[in-house]
Amino acid sequence: MPHRRPAVLRRAAALAAATTALTIGLALPALAHVTVNPNSAEQGGFTKVAFRVPNERDDAATTKVEVHLPTDHPLPFVSVRPVGGWKVEVHESKLDKPVTTEHGEITEAVTKITWSGGKIEAGQFQEFEVSMGFMPKDTDRLMFPAIQTYSSGEVVEWDDAPNADGSEPERPAPVLKLVPAAAEGEAAASPSAAASPSVAAASDVSASARSSETGGSDSTARILAAIGIAAGVIGTVIGLFGLRRSRT
Repeated sequence: MPHRRPAVLRRAAALAAATTALTIGLALPALAHVTVNPNSAEQGGFTKVAFRVPNERDDAATTKVEVHLPTDHPLPFVSVRPVGGWKVEVHESKLDKPVTTEHGEITEAVTKITWSGGKIEAGQFQEFEVSMGFMPKDTDRLMFPAIQTYSSGEVVEWDDAPNADGSEPERPAPVLKLVPAAAEGEAAASPSAAASPSVAAASDVSASARSSETGGSDSTARILAAIGIAAGVIGTVIGLFGLRRSRT
């Protein structure tokens, strides 16, 4: 039955292509969100985070990034790290309603940070570092809605709150989880707690590097997993075709 082989091959190729497209389509969107790294910090203290912004367009560059800070839990101290090629503007506003904290009443706070003038090309990402404190103790998370502007004029708003059922919304806002601070006894027992400032700084840089490497490994692992699944499907189809030929 030689005349039937081309049809079987065409069906196998179509199935493999569809599976590959579906698998990669499911894997890639998770890599394109604007995120905050690390994604957790201790309540009551200071933290340094990086807003990681990937470019998810093939035909345009990201030219502007805005990050909005919470006004219901304002942060008294905010500072930014310069990024080469980018201009940064820190916007401080008067709060509609003063917020009383253990550190006093806050009437004004940084409500938005804008980076502009640079470019994040296709297939690239950029991290924008911010130091913040004191982290509030009366909430377990802070949301930082972000707005990403492309050279084509397209504006993407990453401002959706997490869904109640735990599923991911269409355009999730960067979320920083807040956890209770370690007890004083635990901190004293930790060798890093007594480290000198220079050692602490070196550890911080090392942790930042590991975080960046983990993000890259994560992305690579997801893509390789997608390719592996697609290859498995192709192998199964070819095996079935070979079995059918042997029977014929």
